Order: sequence, then C-alpha cells, then structure tokens
Amino acid sequence: MRLKALIFDVDGTLADTEAAHCAAFNDAFAAAGLSWCWDAAQYRDLLRVTGGRERIAHYIASLPLDEDTKARHRARIPGLHADKTRRYAQRVAGGQVMLRPGVARLFTEARLAGVRLALATTTSPQNVTALIGSTLGTGALGWFSSMVCGNAVAEKKPAPDAYLRALSELGLRAQDCVALEDSANGLRAARAAGLCTVVTPTAWSADEDFSGAALVLRHLDDAGRPRDAGHAGHAATPRLGLALLERLRATCYEHREATA
Repeated sequence: MRLKALIFDVDGTLADTEAAHCAAFNDAFAAAGLSWCWDAAQYRDLLRVTGGRERIAHYIASLPLDEDTKARHRARIPGLHADKTRRYAQRVAGGQVMLRPGVARLFTEARLAGVRLALATTTSPQNVTALIGSTLGTGALGWFSSMVCGNAVAEKKPAPDAYLRALSELGLRAQDCVALEDSANGLRAARAAGLCTVVTPTAWSADEDFSGAALVLRHLDDAGRPRDAGHAGHAATPRLGLALLERLRATCYEHREATA
C-alpha cells in the first residue's frame, strides 16, 4: 500500500459539531448583553465564512449600523470568541458532541496498518483538544503526527495553507495521502493542495457543490452505494476502509497523470 497518511478536517468531519458551535456563539452573545441570535438557517449561511472570529466580523459587517458602532463591535470580537470557545468546550465535555459513524474505526484501522494520522482544520487548538479529549481520551492527541489549526496558517480554508503545512510536517507528498472533509470550502482547500479527497457532508453542508471529490458518502460507515462524485466514486462498499482509500488514491493520481 502506498497510502501513507490520512489528513482529517475536524468540525463536521470528525463530529457534527456545528449545532454546539452555534449555541455557544449565541450564549456568548447573550452573556455580553448583545441581542444577536443566530438561528440554524442563518448559521448555515455563516458557515461559508471559515473561522469563528471571521464569522463574527462578517456578521457585524452585515448589520445596518454606522461605522463607529461596527468598529466598537469589532473590538469585542477577541473576547466574544474566547468566551464562545470556553462555552463550546463545556458542551463537548458534557457529552453533547459525539464522533460521526466510522471515524473511530478508521482511526484504529489506520494506526494498526501504520498509516499516519493528521488534522488540518480552521478551528482553534482549544476546540480540537476538547473534542478529541472528550470523545477519544486525552491520550488520543498523541495519535496525530500533525495537528494544524486555524491559528497556525496565514489563510484559512478554502486556501490550501492548512493542508500544505500538514504535508510539510508529515514530510509527505500529496500523492501519498488522502484528505477527508465535509464541506465545499474544505474540499477546495484539499484539492488546491493536490490531495485526493473524500467528503462526508452533514446536514449543514449537504447542499454544497462537491464536484472534484473522489468520493461522497453520508458518513464513513455508509452501508449503501456511495453517491458518485467523480471519476473514482463508483465502487459499492459497506464502509470506507484503507483498501478502498488506497484504490481511490491510486485512481486519483493515475487520472491526473493521464490528463496532465
């Protein structure tokens, strides 16, 4: 097997975290005396903006306020985001967020086979630590050869920076790896880094465009025929394992070499 590493996104890919994130944002706004309250439809639109601070800034920019008031709100973003992060961690620690089907199984399969694991995410290190610690135990943080978070790169997804840094830290080429994502922005980032990418959307991202994905599945333990999202996405499989990931990886790069 030439597959050497799996690089996972975090929010939406490892766990369907967005409801907990949205609730934590709203709790932080209320605690700060703000009347802002994002409903599910609004938050789904805001997810097109990657990064929590950036999401708040985008929302402030959309408000019908004078520039001085917007500037005062923007000055509060670091404090609001820090409080939101704390509240999200509390929700995760309280068991409100679980890993998506097949994630823990694929981690185990990769570790047993000597395939390395990495994370490339726009979220904060605190959010990653909270999720991994709550769902897999704090010792699981040592499973990852690279953990690139949003604070470690100049540009967040859909820019490829997080994936390029993960590849650098792994010391591997894109063709040695497969990325796993849940969103169109994540897919664009991974493909811009040259990575074969599998997408497992959530309800928050299901309507997005996943053109160019090697495979689109409901989740990693999808028991039906996968939706064909590209040239390699035709195989029926009861669950996504290393053997299929290797076939996808090989087909992706054979296709690219043939069309180069």
